[in-house]
Amino acid sequence: MGDVVFDNKGQLEQIQSGLLEGEQIIAVYDAIGAGTGFIGLTNRRVIIQDKSFVGKRVAITSIPYSKVSSVSVVSNKSWAGQFFSTGTIAITVGTHVYEVEFRGTDKTHHVHNIILHYAAG
Repeated sequence: MGDVVFDNKGQLEQIQSGLLEGEQIIAVYDAIGAGTGFIGLTNRRVIIQDKSFVGKRVAITSIPYSKVSSVSVVSNKSWAGQFFSTGTIAITVGTHVYEVEFRGTDKTHHVHNIILHYAAG
């Protein structure tokens, strides 16, 4: 496995501190927009930090790939067909949809492809 891709060393360390035996980090991307702090991808699960709780509380949600029923890339496309500088990933787990917005559509597509690879396996 290659080097871990990450935006923020503190977020990477937070994911590293909670790894399971034999679990490897693939990528940790900083998220933008209300609520979400970051998304981490390992060879076993998706980890989302959610800052939207009342009273400055933060949730770290782990989603095993086997529980992901769909993953979507949600992009803003201008009338001329050019993508804007952000992209969103939508991960459906049961009846809940987790949305994570990133700076740059390249991160969005990378996250989508990793989740699809492990969820379809």
